[in-house]
Amino acid sequence: MNTLGEKFSFTSFGESHGKAIGGVLDGVPAGVRIDMDRIREALDKRAGRVAPSLEDGCAYSLELKGKGISPRALREGDEVEWLSGVMDGVTLGTPIAFIIRNKDARPEDYEWLKYSYRIGHADRTYQEKYGIRDHRGGGRASARETASRVVAGTVAQQLLAEKGIEIRAKLMQVGEEKNPERFDEYIAAIQRDGDSIGGIVECVITGLPVGVGEPIFDKLQSHLAFAMMSINGCKGFEYGSGFEGVGLKGSEMYLSENHTLISGGIAGGISDGTPVVFRCVFKPTASNRKTLETMFQGSKVSEFQSFKAGRHDACIAVRAVAVVEAMAALVVRNLM
Repeated sequence: MNTLGEKFSFTSFGESHGKAIGGVLDGVPAGVRIDMDRIREALDKRAGRVAPSLEDGCAYSLELKGKGISPRALREGDEVEWLSGVMDGVTLGTPIAFIIRNKDARPEDYEWLKYSYRIGHADRTYQEKYGIRDHRGGGRASARETASRVVAGTVAQQLLAEKGIEIRAKLMQVGEEKNPERFDEYIAAIQRDGDSIGGIVECVITGLPVGVGEPIFDKLQSHLAFAMMSINGCKGFEYGSGFEGVGLKGSEMYLSENHTLISGGIAGGISDGTPVVFRCVFKPTASNRKTLETMFQGSKVSEFQSFKAGRHDACIAVRAVAVVEAMAALVVRNLM
């Protein structure tokens, strides 16, 4: 499915190297003036055209701007065209449809992918499931699709801000490196080597009142995990103490200074009024400039295939920061 949410829903459409990507956002009340500058800032952060400072909620230095970022992401204008639901920048209460035209697509760079599968990418599974796939940059499995999520999620963030709810994410780890001051140098070295690396993004939701989320199958953390794991390249989700909490004793959960750290702001699937804290891990980009083993379409025999064509990120977690914020906003707005 390509739709998230029920009361406040977002539908994504479009392929990486098609004419455009876009979305339909339903459930936005009438009379809301959309902050276009905020949407532009979020899109620029997702594309890597700007690198937010530490104060802006992103734990990597300004020198990181452009390092390890796909050249295509830096060149795409990401101009949003509003097709419906908005008049003179104000919402009408009807479904909001928008597109972002793909102006720097180079489908010819991916011609060899008509017959090859990248290991760790969706190439083979899409082909096996549907009998057809868009080989141009991965089609729907490309990070390009996330630009639509950022537009919709930023609208949701604006609505939540009116209720005093803020969502801020940051890059907290790249590979084995945990020092933010070394992220730019670390990623630049990976890029020079023609390789890619994974990373961890942490997100904090503040101002959320008690009572968001439902028992059992509609728990707040369940919805957040569902949304985060839908982001291309996301390989894991944890909240509160997460997997590291395995070494904690039960008695430690009752210490007030440890409460948010351990619970992550959620108890029984429902927000408890303290900051909601969760983390997502993103894998290394499947495409890179190394010579890697791949599988020829329709054959069980592997062969070596160069990935020197195309434009790729050295660390997709850098640009995932804005996407994580957007998806969290869509989830919270829908549940509220």
